[in-house]
Amino acid sequence: MKRLLVVFAALAIILTSVGLARAKQESSSGSYKILKKVKAGGEGGFDYIFADAAGRRLYVPRNGPAGLMVFNLDTLDSAGSIPTIAAGGATVDPKSHHGFSTTKPVTMWDSQTLKVIKTIDVEGRPDGIMYDPYNERVWIFSHQPPYATVIDGKDGTVVGTIDLGGAPEQGESDGKGTVYVNISDKANVAVVDAKNMKVTAHYDVSSEGTGGSGLALDAKNHILFAYYRQPSSNVIILSAENGKIITTLPTGMGVDTAVFNPNTMEAISAERGGTMTFIRENSPTSFSVEQTLQTMPVAKTIALDTKTNHLFTMTAEFGPAPAPPPQPATPPPAGERGRGGFRGGRAPMIPDSFTVFMIGK
Repeated sequence: MKRLLVVFAALAIILTSVGLARAKQESSSGSYKILKKVKAGGEGGFDYIFADAAGRRLYVPRNGPAGLMVFNLDTLDSAGSIPTIAAGGATVDPKSHHGFSTTKPVTMWDSQTLKVIKTIDVEGRPDGIMYDPYNERVWIFSHQPPYATVIDGKDGTVVGTIDLGGAPEQGESDGKGTVYVNISDKANVAVVDAKNMKVTAHYDVSSEGTGGSGLALDAKNHILFAYYRQPSSNVIILSAENGKIITTLPTGMGVDTAVFNPNTMEAISAERGGTMTFIRENSPTSFSVEQTLQTMPVAKTIALDTKTNHLFTMTAEFGPAPAPPPQPATPPPAGERGRGGFRGGRAPMIPDSFTVFMIGK
């Protein structure tokens, strides 16, 4: 009996050790969670969010009275605002400390004082925005020609425009002279020579999806993560060198923007359906869905702080959408649908419910 008790005791110790090791392994993989929520309030819609890792600020552009909201990147305490800027996107040149917002005309401001410097006339309809450290330029993306306007981050002059061959969504720079842009209406990724501002290739991914949105880049291993919404939400992983598709993986519904964290080798996407998908790059040829984190509906854009590996997103609470108005007896032309009786109004934002999220381990 004594020998039997010793055996049981040893077995218990082994099982406990295995359990602890397994728990430790599980806690170190797929353990992202919401670390902090700040109910910032304020009126106005929202689209893109931007983290200035060098300046330790988080920029939240609002297209209403709240203007450009600024937060401390470490604490999410308010760091000021520029109420005169109602925009969908913002970025900062960390060298000149010049900020840019996608108003029309584009607004240039000082990221340290939050004072407006000037406005810059551009054509098209400014939407997305990207800073390219290769030559300290800011790219303004538009869903109508000219599809990209390039601005000098130092003095705010327009360097030129680029025909990307279609409506752009998210763009990424490799920091060495090449910019990649997900072209939403053509199901391809445009490859652009940043120095000469010329498109050198289009990587066709139409065999795997349509309705492009987010784009993330592993610049070291030359891997692109292109996110698409139809026929089902997925990410198309392809070579940045030749466009060869490596694999596809499922994501949550309604990806808008994505990031790649070289510190953790993960591509992360924010999704309108209220999730965030983490994809692990095990090697340049092996990828897996690591975690799906529940956030909140309409938290569809994402920003990364490369210093802390924290991620940021934002959303609000919404009331019920109003009923659609009566449809006309004679349907309007196809080009008019959505402007009149074919689509109900947007759900109203509940006052002071706008919230910013910090996510990490």
